[in-house]
Amino acid sequence: MQQIFRLLVTGALVIFFSAGCAQEQKPADYQGSVLESLPFVYKMTVQQGNILTEEMVDSLTLGMNKRQVNFLLGTPLLTDFFHQDRWDYAYSIQRGHQAPEKHSLTLYFKDDALVRIEGDLKPNAQRAAAHANEVKDSVVTVPDYQAQQGLITRGLKAIGLEPKQ
Repeated sequence: MQQIFRLLVTGALVIFFSAGCAQEQKPADYQGSVLESLPFVYKMTVQQGNILTEEMVDSLTLGMNKRQVNFLLGTPLLTDFFHQDRWDYAYSIQRGHQAPEKHSLTLYFKDDALVRIEGDLKPNAQRAAAHANEVKDSVVTVPDYQAQQGLITRGLKAIGLEPKQ
């Protein structure tokens, strides 16, 4: 009887400890539902961070102060408390089912002047000159406001009883 009890306890312990060694597959990345991969399922565009365009980066020049850079690019996404002279801008966009695009830009200042630019996007003088020649002002003519009349006003006008405005 004792031998059967020992055998049961030993078997239970072996099963208990070997259960912790199970090989369950863990997904490397987030795996959504099967419906997400279908082409006719709509996925909205997701933008995160500071929007960075080539035109914005091209307008940066070394020697600009922090206020000018803040005006051009906006408030930096990351400012390190211990490194006040380093500003990090990060931007990612995922359009529908396409792979996400990620851009980063790091600006270094010394004595409130921009001294170094690092990251995916770099200022390009030729591209900036090409954009400088483009006309950026456009004139928009807005038509005069014409009030639309409701059903009752049109009915009163049809029988000759126009309301006074």
